[in-house]
Amino acid sequence: MKLIKAVINPYKLDDVREALIDIGVNGVTITEVKGYGRQKGHTEIYRGTEYEIHFVPKLMLETVVPQDKLEDAMSIIVAHAKTGKPGDGKIFTFPVEKTVRIRTGESDQDAL
Repeated sequence: MKLIKAVINPYKLDDVREALIDIGVNGVTITEVKGYGRQKGHTEIYRGTEYEIHFVPKLMLETVVPQDKLEDAMSIIVAHAKTGKPGDGKIFTFPVEKTVRIRTGESDQDAL
């Protein structure tokens, strides 16, 4: 099993979530985050005054998928989160050693 952590734009969440459901990804966790990458933030104008925004608001989508769905899930996230502009985000993957569903005690694949 693999943990996917994807940093995406907030307005792309519904598209990504619906596409992941279509391939059988049953659950995701979403966290509101702020950060910057190569773009180093941006400037905005509010009431005639220019402000530099150093930390851009994003969403961190986290989900655990079986190894055989990893590439499909990553492709879907890229396809549905991509705008072609700087700041589209990143995807990170990590190995998951053990998963347990607290309510039933099921483990690993059965717990997903």
